[in-house]
Amino acid sequence: MTATDSDLELVLRFRETGDAHSLTELFVRHRKRIYLACLRFFSDAGTAEDVTQETFLRAFTKLRQFQGGSFEAWLVQIAKNACIDHWRKVHMETDLEKAESTVVYPGKSLEEQSDLRSATERLLGEMKELAPEQRRCLEMKIEGYSYEETAARTGLSVEAVKSHLQNGRRMLWLKMEGVLTRLK
Repeated sequence: MTATDSDLELVLRFRETGDAHSLTELFVRHRKRIYLACLRFFSDAGTAEDVTQETFLRAFTKLRQFQGGSFEAWLVQIAKNACIDHWRKVHMETDLEKAESTVVYPGKSLEEQSDLRSATERLLGEMKELAPEQRRCLEMKIEGYSYEETAARTGLSVEAVKSHLQNGRRMLWLKMEGVLTRLK
């Protein structure tokens, strides 16, 4: 490997031989650009570093999917998606925390409101216990993603997304059935 090897040559070398030095060279070449792109998105150095790492993890895991063209453009697209995913995750968690603490149920007594809050907390806890694929698909459905969008972002097939959603919903229903019937 030489410093003049193209990105494509490094990718191909990694595919053929599993040469970790090729990955290191790709990281060294592109880390600053990706970090600066993430920093522009978040304006926070720590978050930018975290998302930069996430970007390279995603890229190196999917390196066999790279089909040529500009490696840097492909990497920047992965960084954009990682930034958006991170932003949504943080905002969804923040929004849920705010909702939990400020939800008022009109026409419900304080005891009923407390029961509903407890049920909401339990539901969120049960969601965290689901298989990662089920939880991610459910979270994306809650955020409004279509089956196709979820499939594209997770790397799953549309059929797998539907299956994970169905199984995740079923698991939540089974775990929450007693709680939900008491709220009626």
